[in-house]
Amino acid sequence: MPPAADSPHTPAEVKEKCEQFRATYTKIRSEIGKVVVGAGPVVDGVLIALFAGGNVLLEGLPGLGKTLLVRTLAQTLSLPFSRIQFTPDLMPSDVIGTNIVMEDPQTGRRKFEFQKGPIFAQVVLADEINRATPKTQSALLEAMQERSVTVAGITHKLNLPFLVLATQNPIEQEGTYPLPEAQLDRFIFKITVGYSNLEDLLTILDRTTGTANPEASNVLDGPGILQAQQLVRGVVVAPHVKEYVARLVLATHPQGALSDGKFAAGGPGGPTNKYIRCGASPRAAQALLLGAKVRAMIEGRYHVGYADVKSVALLSLRHRLILNFEAEADRIDPDAIVRQILELTPTEPVKAGV
Repeated sequence: MPPAADSPHTPAEVKEKCEQFRATYTKIRSEIGKVVVGAGPVVDGVLIALFAGGNVLLEGLPGLGKTLLVRTLAQTLSLPFSRIQFTPDLMPSDVIGTNIVMEDPQTGRRKFEFQKGPIFAQVVLADEINRATPKTQSALLEAMQERSVTVAGITHKLNLPFLVLATQNPIEQEGTYPLPEAQLDRFIFKITVGYSNLEDLLTILDRTTGTANPEASNVLDGPGILQAQQLVRGVVVAPHVKEYVARLVLATHPQGALSDGKFAAGGPGGPTNKYIRCGASPRAAQALLLGAKVRAMIEGRYHVGYADVKSVALLSLRHRLILNFEAEADRIDPDAIVRQILELTPTEPVKAGV
């Protein structure tokens, strides 16, 4: 791992670093746009997660370009890439690797040798992750959180940067297994991929049914990504903004510390106590803050504002809320609840210490 980039200190250094980051971000986005059409918000979410150092879950119906997006992102990064096609018969050893018996041709002795699986790449596409059984899905847990894999009591470190981009079809589709909450929580963002509009669909037809074959060029390498991630972590967050992040997460907890506050989402008419069975974890607060830091850098600022936090709230919270039966009966989805929580949670604290 290369030495981390020092955080800028002087205003001139801050400006220069922000401009370099924005230029790199814009270049990657532009290269992806050569291949992937009309997915601006989705691309933004994936790139924010990349620079925040998190994993991404892309959900959408088949044929919407999820796999193409991940492949194109990998082309812009000089990192080893692997694709794992998740199927019901996929085993954990097919993902992380296994010990096999090897014989030394000179001595004739046999010993176990670990053969690495596709998880040891640095950009890993877990394609249709919810088509594999929960046992196989759980093989990714340690890699996604600890950046390591343990086999037969021996821990193998993964090379950094490491990024898992998983795609899934909606769980209502036949032949799928819902991801367990513990695994969902390890994705920094969940991004929904929708249908293309008329203009984008025409462009897709032009690019994919003719002779042209656009490809994305390389923009950034591993050390550059690590330096950018370190730079993002140094973005300044004022105490009142950090407190707002914490109160947003607490506002998702039914019967929690903010459930009876005057402006809390859990108060009379609020969605928290009515629709949420389990709220967001501390990882949600980390996702909110890191995503907001990247968003601030994209905007050319080295400090986080309330708008930066709000811009990544849906991406960070939608997959971390476990809804109750009443939400299902009223056909309320997590996005609607997150929007209500944002409206009902003030940026300024209601009282000191809350």
